[in-house]
Amino acid sequence: MTDVAAPGAPARLYSQTDYDQRGNFQYQGDLYRPGENLPSLASRMGRHLAEQFTHARFAITTSKFAGGRKIISEILDMPADLTDRAMQTAFILEVRDQMERFGFTRSNALQGFHSCSFFCDVRIGRAYWAALANKRGPRNPVEGLVSLAAFKKRLKPGDSLKLIDAPAGHRSLGTTRVITSVRSGDLILEGRIHLDFPRAAAFACDGKLVRIAIGSDHDPDAHLLYEWRSA
Repeated sequence: MTDVAAPGAPARLYSQTDYDQRGNFQYQGDLYRPGENLPSLASRMGRHLAEQFTHARFAITTSKFAGGRKIISEILDMPADLTDRAMQTAFILEVRDQMERFGFTRSNALQGFHSCSFFCDVRIGRAYWAALANKRGPRNPVEGLVSLAAFKKRLKPGDSLKLIDAPAGHRSLGTTRVITSVRSGDLILEGRIHLDFPRAAAFACDGKLVRIAIGSDHDPDAHLLYEWRSA
């Protein structure tokens, strides 16, 4: 965990900053660079998080929209069990504090005013829950003989996927559907059903069985298990 009193840490973090009596909130991180473009900012932030949290892995993604810029830090793996809600909340707060060091925020709660260099979000990715499930011993383990990249190349319209296991109550359990289209980020099954490709860490395929992790803090080992049949 981060020690805010460690050498090089800012005197004041985002979460330690309060509104004044007039409703003003002002924070500027010690790593802020005026006018920095989003790719450079995300790159610096990614390196910083890797140095700050040496036992964790993150994926940094960015987006632009009419209201500004957004940076998302997705937690992919770390030793701690984040099913504990208090630990989960505390770690997300620590990560966000480190992200906010790269920007500024000025707002007034009474006047509805808010200005910031970027919006930030910290998420626990499905890859984290898949890694946690693997540590605990997953149900329906599938040997990773076919990588996600190879699976995408080999998959073709006319192939079919039969859902043979899923979380309780899944409405498509036992259903076989034909693939109608394969795209870079997902595939489309008959009935216009979209199936997003996961991150590589949440995917396993042995050439016949396909396991896609969809875990959460409620059920880290939640997954979809398909039987893949070539046309």
